[in-house]
Amino acid sequence: MEKKPVHNNPVRTPMRKPFKQEGPIRWGVAHIYSSYNNTIIHITDITGTETLSVVSGGQVVKSDRLESSPTAAMIAAKKAAETVRDKGIQGVHVKIKAPGGHNGPMNPGPGAQAAVRALSRKGLRIGYIEDVTPIPHGGCRKKGGRRGRRV
Repeated sequence: MEKKPVHNNPVRTPMRKPFKQEGPIRWGVAHIYSSYNNTIIHITDITGTETLSVVSGGQVVKSDRLESSPTAAMIAAKKAAETVRDKGIQGVHVKIKAPGGHNGPMNPGPGAQAAVRALSRKGLRIGYIEDVTPIPHGGCRKKGGRRGRRV
């Protein structure tokens, strides 16, 4: 007597093959500058000399006040990721930069985290995440006067 194969699912759906790459991953560097007024995503090759894609929050929204929002950063990062995926980049190392310096805020704006998450969701492998905010070493005198800013 022949045994018939038992299938739980009568409709066979084709299994997707996992994405297989040939050779090592091609890496790029995503420079994310995030202030309280805008978010700029600049993706270069691994050396940082050749620009592959530059997108800012202001290019993807109409209103000026929305340039720094996490939504604008996500849309900008998706746009940049699509461009570099077409050019063969499969992973990025992320460098996040806040305004910094002797007067700017040392922590990045609201769009930085959203941009990194959007790059990851678009299929780019994330290498290391590094903070490259400029730190003052003495330099110019801070504004605010001798007794500081009185609120």
